[in-house]
Amino acid sequence: MKAYLYLGVAIAAEVTGTAALKFSEGFTNLVPSLVVVAGYIGSFYLLSLTLQELPIGLVYATWSAIGIVAAALLGVFLFDETVDAAGVVGMALIVGGVVVLNVFSEAYNPAH
Repeated sequence: MKAYLYLGVAIAAEVTGTAALKFSEGFTNLVPSLVVVAGYIGSFYLLSLTLQELPIGLVYATWSAIGIVAAALLGVFLFDETVDAAGVVGMALIVGGVVVLNVFSEAYNPAH
């Protein structure tokens, strides 16, 4: 369970860094630029800890899927971006695939 905690915090750090990247305005604003660097370094460090216990395919798929949805939601709420029906369906398919990997795949979850 510790690995999933690391993964969750890694995702949060990466999404924070990505949001700060938008606020950094091409790295011309110092504070958001520092948040980008700290977020990405923290995210990759925690991701490396996660990979000590969980398979890379599972970790990267989960990290990517949750990051995609979180970044899209941040775009909507922080930057007045839109997500159309095709975007929602696409993200739902990505998340659904990750749920299948995490819950049903014997290759990624040997407890089954």
